Amino acid sequence: MLDHIWLIPALPLAGFLLILLFGRRLGEPKAGYLAAAACGSAFVVTALVWLDMLSKDAEERTKYLVMFKWIPVGSLHIDAALLADPLSITMALFITGIGTLIHLYAIGYMHGDPKFSKFFLYLNLFAFSMLMLVMGENLLVTFLGWEGVGACSYFLISFWHTRESAATAGKKAFVTNRVGDWGVMMAMFLAFSAVGTLSYSGINHAAENGGISTVTATAIALMLFIGACGKSAQLPLYIWLPDAMEGPTPVSALIHAATMVTSGVFLMTRMGPVLHASYEWAPTIIATIGAATALFAATIAVAQTDIKKVLAYSTVSQLGFMFLAIGSGAYVAAIFHMVTHAFFKALLFLGSGSVIHGMHHEQDMRRMGALRKLMPITAGTFIIGWLAIAGVPPFAGFFSKDEILLYVFANNRALYVVGMVTALLTAYYMTRQVIMVFFGEAKWKDAHEEHGAHGDFVPHESPKIMLFPLVVLAFLSITGGLLQLPFSKDLHFLEHWLEPVVHHSEADIKGTWAYDNKYLLLLAAIVVAAIGIAISVAVYAKGKAKPIEPKVLADGWYYDRAISGFMGGPGRKAFEGVAMFDATVVDGAVIGTAKGVGGISSVLRKVQSGFVRTYAAVIGIGAIVLLAWFILRGVI
Repeated sequence: MLDHIWLIPALPLAGFLLILLFGRRLGEPKAGYLAAAACGSAFVVTALVWLDMLSKDAEERTKYLVMFKWIPVGSLHIDAALLADPLSITMALFITGIGTLIHLYAIGYMHGDPKFSKFFLYLNLFAFSMLMLVMGENLLVTFLGWEGVGACSYFLISFWHTRESAATAGKKAFVTNRVGDWGVMMAMFLAFSAVGTLSYSGINHAAENGGISTVTATAIALMLFIGACGKSAQLPLYIWLPDAMEGPTPVSALIHAATMVTSGVFLMTRMGPVLHASYEWAPTIIATIGAATALFAATIAVAQTDIKKVLAYSTVSQLGFMFLAIGSGAYVAAIFHMVTHAFFKALLFLGSGSVIHGMHHEQDMRRMGALRKLMPITAGTFIIGWLAIAGVPPFAGFFSKDEILLYVFANNRALYVVGMVTALLTAYYMTRQVIMVFFGEAKWKDAHEEHGAHGDFVPHESPKIMLFPLVVLAFLSITGGLLQLPFSKDLHFLEHWLEPVVHHSEADIKGTWAYDNKYLLLLAAIVVAAIGIAISVAVYAKGKAKPIEPKVLADGWYYDRAISGFMGGPGRKAFEGVAMFDATVVDGAVIGTAKGVGGISSVLRKVQSGFVRTYAAVIGIGAIVLLAWFILRGVI
């Protein structure tokens, strides 16, 4: 199967092309089933490739496949090539697997939409782009997928573009990601100038063997991190992700759970040897920004009232945890949390979509409550996702988050404290969400009457095609922790699988206090999660204290507003000044030079009369002048 890895991205591409040609003719729901089949077929091929890899020794689990020569220019030779190894196949497994579940869910969710076929066209193109990103053999092929998911995110977030908020959110995501893309391009330029190749194997091999100077390695790592901040929504470029909630809920699940937002974590892991070869303060910067983002987003999530906005800020926070792991040298833990996060966050987003669907497109949690009896499957699966993200054992999120905190404790105690506070807040705001939506009073009755609506209004459970993905993801959210159990090295399945990729850059914490006392840290994590849940229950379920939801948190610390104010005020004036300088000074100099040359030319053009007698006279005069000069020179 390793010889057929090209099928993995090719199948979603084929689905895209078929829907592009026949989508309108297929209509609903056939276009949706075709798209789901394309993504599902890619998952089957990926699973077969994974099984083929398992049957081989660790050093044989890498396959390069050159599809064609792409750019042969001078010393720059870049192939359109794919790389299948434990990291890329891990990514491809949950991209295609969870992607297929989201495709199936979307068939029910997008029922009746006039642009049903176009939605699935974009979904397949997104899946193809994401697979090219993770399976690219070099930075340029990855960048092709990187830009592809950026473009598709614009199409999907602004899918309902007749709403001004959706159109604005799509543009915001696109522009913000372009800032991060500049960092990736600079990293490519630096890597090629230093090593002469954009191939991952060439760059990483040079970094491992001292072929890249520490200064250059640091510059490459930090430039890649800038790109990661854009795509994976870290400070200061996280602002696009909460607004991306304007897109349909399947888009939120696809972008914020399993695919696009994990791109930065993947890229930093892939280039781990370069980060390892950089100055020690470079990983510290990454870990610090990750921790700051995790805490910052968690504080905002505690005051959100939109069911999807809570999950959006939660995603930003959990991505911060992953970069905290990257900066601490815990690459396996970062990938572990990426996988478990894909399970429970996809579950939570799809669960929120089921709630919105059953509540007739209501998203305000203050108008919900007591939905567990009316939507039992949605409620049950959502609660499993809540327990997983809150860090309650034995659910998947507990094991992955604890492993990150273990490495962080060994690396930086101050950042460990930040991580624990964030974990407490995560348990708090997710419990708050569950109580407001599924427990308490049925506030949707009063909200319905406030709008002056008449007739029966009863929230209802979603159709089976939307519930099936929830059940599968709930099962994965329960069992995902089995990938990397902390009790024995023999149970570190994910670590053994990823070892050929991360062995050089993974931090070694054996012999540290954290490693020797990991069960105490495990217990501390359980206690912190329990405290967060208990406080939230006391406040929102039992009413023993007044909720603390200040406007500053509800408005995201005014950070987004400040950026919008700057860009619309001083920033706009500055850009207009630059444009005026360009038009008057730069263009003026160019145009002035052209006019000057034109003026001189018009004068000289008069000399060219076209008459032979004139040219003969000029030649004669010239000859006399030359003769006179030679005579005078001789006399002198």
